[in-house]
Amino acid sequence: MSEHDGGGSVAETQALSPAERAELEALRAEVVKLRERPERAPRHRMSWRTPVATLLIVVGCLLAPISVLGVWTANQVSDTNRYIANVTPLISQPPIQHALTDKITNAIVAQINVPNLTSQATTLLTQKGLNRVATLLQGLSGPLNSAVAGYIHGQVAKIISGPRMANAWVQVNQAAHQEIVAALSGRTNGNGAITVSNGQVTVGLAPFIDIAKQDLAARGLTIVNKLPSINPTFALFPSKDLVKAQTAYRLINDLKIVLPILSLLLIAVGVYIARGHRRALIGAGLGFAASMLVLAAGLAIARSIYLNSVPSNVLPGDAAAAAFDVLVRFIKPALRTLLVVGLVVAAAAFLTGPSVTATATRRAFSSGLGWIRRGGETHGVRTGPVGAWTFAHRRGLRIGAVALAALLFVFQGRPTATDVIVLVILLLVVLGLIELIGRPPAAAKPA
Repeated sequence: MSEHDGGGSVAETQALSPAERAELEALRAEVVKLRERPERAPRHRMSWRTPVATLLIVVGCLLAPISVLGVWTANQVSDTNRYIANVTPLISQPPIQHALTDKITNAIVAQINVPNLTSQATTLLTQKGLNRVATLLQGLSGPLNSAVAGYIHGQVAKIISGPRMANAWVQVNQAAHQEIVAALSGRTNGNGAITVSNGQVTVGLAPFIDIAKQDLAARGLTIVNKLPSINPTFALFPSKDLVKAQTAYRLINDLKIVLPILSLLLIAVGVYIARGHRRALIGAGLGFAASMLVLAAGLAIARSIYLNSVPSNVLPGDAAAAAFDVLVRFIKPALRTLLVVGLVVAAAAFLTGPSVTATATRRAFSSGLGWIRRGGETHGVRTGPVGAWTFAHRRGLRIGAVALAALLFVFQGRPTATDVIVLVILLLVVLGLIELIGRPPAAAKPA
């Protein structure tokens, strides 16, 4: 304690009476106690804003993946052109080609029935007294059946991978699309290409078998022309999943426009009413990105459930996996795009904040651009009145650049994650140019 603590010097203290000195010492002791007492943190009143804002943002982020599923369902199932674009690559997948080849070959071979034809020929030879030849032919029944089946399988495999079958695949799917929508709506009548039987949703293969029969006849196997109409089925997915799909389709189809708007509106309102807008925006961006990761994980789980639910005798595992991966391939770019959008929003909100890292980043960015500007001025490159105008209107120019980037993203149609990254890089370049061109006015020199 210094000699001036308490309000007087040592000499002044000695001049006081004993009572006055005692009172002064008591005051000094009270001052020491007050100084040593810890300061109480200011009390903050409970506010409704924080919990309500958190709830709105969380609900909005939870609705985001459901919204993506709804839009995907509407675009890929209800729209014929997008549906065709989605299923067309299936016919070029080797596992699907192998499964179709086996199905069509088995159906044709079963109708030809080589063992029955051999038996009829053996009976006829026996009746004509050619018993030895008949016995010889009967012994060749198995090899003949295998040879015919192998030949048909090889020819059908070539046909399946050819352009005629690819065109037929598109035509059949165009005709079947309305039936798929009807099946999802619960209005399938079971008489079209898409049917529900034996616990499976199936597509008829009659058009493909007709093409195979024509090609086999052209290759010399004319016996197929005498075969009756053949229409085996190819399983798409279990009918128990159809019931779930019907329920989800009807619900999501009704909410396909409402859900995305509601999700974004809840997040926007949550950020608006939050006490700290920037912190809430960071949380919303990260939460939105996390919801896309949850949806990606959900798709992986759904894939596993689907593959386990399809019996191998109905659809081989590799064919089922190829079908699932092709059918959901359009939703994956959307997931990646929205994931990047969420991260970009969170990063932008963070870097514009008052944290030490954000401040240091902005300072380094500004210093670097200032160094470039000063270097240009040293070499005679000056922005003149344009630089002064840009500096005076830099805030409006920044807002305009961000708004333009947002409009380009919204009206781009189907932006990918790469498009978002390129758009962000271009936005950063434009913001850097605004900072680089804008020259602050020179400080007035003292007289």
